[in-house]
Amino acid sequence: MESVRTELRTRRYSIKTEKVYLYWIKGFIVFNDKKHPQDMGNQEIERFLNHLAVNRQVSGATQNQALCAIIFLYRHIIQRDISGLRYSFTKREKSMPTVLTHEEARAIIDRLNGKYWLIASLLYGSGLRINEALQLRIKDINLNDNTLFIFRGKGKKDRYTLLPRSLKPEVELQMTHVKERHSQDLSEGFGLTSLPPALLRKYGDAAKDISWQYFFPSTTRCVHPYDGYICRHHIHETSFRKQLRKAVIATQIPKQVKAHTFRHSFATQLLQHGSDIRTVQELLGHTDVKTTELYTHVIGTRFSHTISPMDR
Repeated sequence: MESVRTELRTRRYSIKTEKVYLYWIKGFIVFNDKKHPQDMGNQEIERFLNHLAVNRQVSGATQNQALCAIIFLYRHIIQRDISGLRYSFTKREKSMPTVLTHEEARAIIDRLNGKYWLIASLLYGSGLRINEALQLRIKDINLNDNTLFIFRGKGKKDRYTLLPRSLKPEVELQMTHVKERHSQDLSEGFGLTSLPPALLRKYGDAAKDISWQYFFPSTTRCVHPYDGYICRHHIHETSFRKQLRKAVIATQIPKQVKAHTFRHSFATQLLQHGSDIRTVQELLGHTDVKTTELYTHVIGTRFSHTISPMDR
């Protein structure tokens, strides 16, 4: 397991991927009576996948995730390619995204309080993914230009997006809270935020500067997973999801609303009000415009001149 962890970190996999891969590899070994992977092969892998599908009834995406972890184990640690499996990766379902009207989005956001209200407002007002919102640092917020800098978003791409002007008072208030908490950390002998090891070595004590602090810091300090120092990370996304779920139930909106739903709604609102699709693509950080074009299907512009026979 330590060899797997070392290989994942050498190849620059994220900490989230590391945890997931280690979980599935451990589950695979335990399921097969703790036999060494070197002594196992296709039969044991297929039995494990059968167990996930039939007994645990996991989704196709989760089954693919487990298979990815096992293939990584054999390809990079055992140095053996897996071939001839009876099961390949399950086909991913193509589904249309759920979107909210402006009134629905505001109704849900207004049911949230404090930092959770601000997080949801940034998801809807700036088109952020939930991890992009939580990983914002003070230095990424430009109040003069009303922009947000997204550092290493999905696909490790940097981009700029909009900062809604109406949120400036709340953003400034949140910055004040962060500065007060950071001052307290410094007075108690701490003050470091969680940083990648290379950045920490590069900046040293300069990493205690307020500009590096997370915009939505955790309420407690923790131990850094790589370097072991005491730091303050950002709040966990599950805490936001719990609050969002309560808000959706309170509004009684009959839609499956997740954090990512606000990003979908951001894109459809821009397109409905005349924004150029290339601009929307840039704000969302899509590599291919075809991904952005999905939202034109959602708002029905491709059917705009088609009349149903029932309406003739």
